[in-house]
Amino acid sequence: MTDQPLLTTRQGHPVRDNQNMRTIGSRGPATMENYHFLEKMSHFDRERIPERVVHARGFVAHGEFEAYGTIGDEPASTYTRAHLFQEKGRTTPVTVRFSTVGGPSGSSEAARDPRGFAVKFKTQEGNWDLVGNNLLVFFIRDAMKFPDFIHSQKPDPRTNKQEPQRVFDFFSMAPESQHMITFLFSTKGIPKDYRFMNGGGVNTYKMVDAEGKAVLVKYRWTSQQGDVGLTQAEADEVQAKDIGHATSATFDAIESGNFPKWELGVQIMEDREHPELDFDPLDDTKTWPDDQFPIRPVGMMTLNKNVMDFHQENEQAAFGTGVLVDGLEFSDDKMLIGRTFSYSDTQRYRVGPNYLQLPVNAPVVPVNTNQRGGQMSYHVDGIGSDPHVNYEPNVGGGLAESPRTRIQDAPEYNARKVQAHLELENNYGQAGARWRDELDEAERTELVSNLVGGLSQCTELVQRRMVGHFLRCDEEYGTRVAQGIGVDLEDARKAVEEVDRFWAERGRPNAGAY
Repeated sequence: MTDQPLLTTRQGHPVRDNQNMRTIGSRGPATMENYHFLEKMSHFDRERIPERVVHARGFVAHGEFEAYGTIGDEPASTYTRAHLFQEKGRTTPVTVRFSTVGGPSGSSEAARDPRGFAVKFKTQEGNWDLVGNNLLVFFIRDAMKFPDFIHSQKPDPRTNKQEPQRVFDFFSMAPESQHMITFLFSTKGIPKDYRFMNGGGVNTYKMVDAEGKAVLVKYRWTSQQGDVGLTQAEADEVQAKDIGHATSATFDAIESGNFPKWELGVQIMEDREHPELDFDPLDDTKTWPDDQFPIRPVGMMTLNKNVMDFHQENEQAAFGTGVLVDGLEFSDDKMLIGRTFSYSDTQRYRVGPNYLQLPVNAPVVPVNTNQRGGQMSYHVDGIGSDPHVNYEPNVGGGLAESPRTRIQDAPEYNARKVQAHLELENNYGQAGARWRDELDEAERTELVSNLVGGLSQCTELVQRRMVGHFLRCDEEYGTRVAQGIGVDLEDARKAVEEVDRFWAERGRPNAGAY
């Protein structure tokens, strides 16, 4: 770890922190002069054309969302003024894209991979995009690390093969990834097809009521068809016959009138510090326990229409975490802030600067802007009564600001600007709890078998590191993986202690905390 060439930016500047964005305090909002992050992410967004860098293979369908008018047992207005939730029976058109993540557009849908779960609500207040996955959590908690994470999962730049050594080398140095790994290598890592998987927004957001009061929220989708996964043996059998089985099954179900449904629910937490928790609620590697923060139903989504043209409605469909409506807001979640830049930047590059004028992406309400031109401009947005005035403010004839709504007073941050990790990491607790409390013996055996299959192709050092992490999650968990690949437990503990020292030297003394 000491004789490696030193990382720099494209400008040749040494990179002294490649793990954390600059924020106001360790949990505060990100600052705009994150030059290294912006340069790194902007280049990453432009690495491949024309298919998506990630989520290249996907399935799109259309449908509607019907609101219950309540959030759990309370009126929706108790927590949010967002228009689409207020009235029982109110329907909102939706476009949904399910996807795999790592493989190219022609890759197998039976691969072990998270599944993207992106929903575009075309509301009467403009579009709202809820972009998440089927596993509820993510591998990392800071967007600075996202390009490196994806590079490790993509094919080797020299051999063009996806290598378990590269995958687990990254994971072995990322203690926070153990929770997601425990999900991914279980049967949850390969859904039966897109109809049979739950989903979640992953990021922490806020809901805001009419008075401007905010609460933290997590969004959860519950499949009404059941949450069903495949074992590796079952997936191998499926893949031998059809690499697009999930698209075929979901498309055929909709065509036959067997419309799949998902219930949307939210978990709610007060918008304040939570010292009583053993995790940070803004950490995307964590779930909020259902027994402490119950899922409160808000509405039902039904997919009832397939696309008419794959290119127009799938390849050109564009989603972004920054697409919110009044009453739904951002939190200071570092991954959310990073994704909000990256997603829209990717769409502008991949589809074009006027991608929002395409029918699949355009809102159902009038669009009035002062934006003009750019490549592939399909029409001029709505303008004021005077075509000479394309600026604001103006004395008349041009567009004017909408009336302002109440928002909660912004918090005051008495902190210095830093590039810092979250203090409360707890990288192993939820992964261990999942092993002990949520998996039955057959599922544990499947999880161990899948991990052994991947780790058996890695170097001894990576094997020892990964077993060390699993031992910290749960002693039995780590021991069974160690037995499968022939790793000595004491060697594994020493290897993961070396990872601790690596991060402690870089200012993260609690990276191995559990």
